[in-house]
Amino acid sequence: MNNHFILGTVEASEKLIYDLYIDLRRKINQWAAVTMQTAQARMGYVGQHLVSAVTGYHGGRSGARGRDLIISPDKYAEIKTCYRVDQLGKCKICDAPVASVEERCPNCGSEDIKRNDDSKWLISIRHDEEFQNIIDPVTYYLVLFDFEDLANPTTIRASIWAVDPKVPGFAYCMVDYYMNIRKKSKSKAPFNLWPFQLKFYLMRPVLIYRSLIHPDDTIETCIFPGRDAPIEESLPPLSEYSRSQNLTQEKAEALARNYGLDITRCRSKKDILQVIENQIQKNTGSSHEFVDTVAHALYWPEIEEHVEKGLPGNLGKQFPYPT
Repeated sequence: MNNHFILGTVEASEKLIYDLYIDLRRKINQWAAVTMQTAQARMGYVGQHLVSAVTGYHGGRSGARGRDLIISPDKYAEIKTCYRVDQLGKCKICDAPVASVEERCPNCGSEDIKRNDDSKWLISIRHDEEFQNIIDPVTYYLVLFDFEDLANPTTIRASIWAVDPKVPGFAYCMVDYYMNIRKKSKSKAPFNLWPFQLKFYLMRPVLIYRSLIHPDDTIETCIFPGRDAPIEESLPPLSEYSRSQNLTQEKAEALARNYGLDITRCRSKKDILQVIENQIQKNTGSSHEFVDTVAHALYWPEIEEHVEKGLPGNLGKQFPYPT
């Protein structure tokens, strides 16, 4: 291997993807066809390498725990990787398992396949010390490997978003998870952050990197830091979340009242969200103010009591109170 690649360059990122992802995945798929074992490689560490190659920052040799990316002697970042490629699908005709590289069911030959893409980022907060330090990193980098088109699983998309943990959508979410969701859970499972769902968009993610890995193993780098402008993800229309169990009708009504909107004629949560969308969101787009207001409406009723009692350590000192 050429050890003279410079971190923070397109050349380094593409060479890394080829060596640690394309070549590895090709060999794993070849063996999976023989052993009938899973074709998934452990991608968490590959995600860390990729963020270093893309941003130019070295890691802290931390593995699963510790400081994933060293920004400066006193600043660091965390990296989370979600891998939605090579998930096992299922034949809709005979229920047989179907690998992602298989175009037909190996059992009955059907092309009617259910392709799964339900992997997510996991954010683990195991104890109070980790909780009080949860917004200390300057950035959370969210790495996602998925298919550009799930119905035609050929071209793989690699993306990296940067999230500021001090924005309300992230900080409030972590307090709600640790103080409410985790405390009620017997398993104490990590927080599941689903790509492209409401909680993701409320974190104001900024897309800083994207590449396409084509079926012939060529890499097309579409967005790269320093070469291309980052893209702030827009909050989708709120009416798309009318079935959200987190964004209840009561919270939707509170959000509408916050903007002084008349919702007396609304008969459902979807109607309320449509009013908000028509009168507010279409005029402000996904401005930070609007996104943060939605985050406040979603989380504050659940966390207000905990905040008033005081949050521990650094979190309590830095926690962004609503204005």
